Amino acid sequence: MAGSSHGHTPAAWTGVIISFIGFCVAGAFVVMAEPVGFWAGMAVVLLGGVVGGIMRSMGLGAPKAEPLVLSERPTANREAAASQS
Repeated sequence: MAGSSHGHTPAAWTGVIISFIGFCVAGAFVVMAEPVGFWAGMAVVLLGGVVGGIMRSMGLGAPKAEPLVLSERPTANREAAASQS
């Protein structure tokens, strides 16, 4: 996985930063024992996911990888080649 650019996109960074801020807000309000502030922080966390998803759909995320095709030969050709060896 070292050669991939997993998560290094504007959509990923923006979504994670917004969610991190939401976690910090929620954590601060947990310490202060304020449930309304906690749920407001959780709403910001969800907002981070929504913003990241919207940015990805706008083309600012990583492109979808094509499926890897290992062999295009049918099974019958492989069996025939094996019997000739």
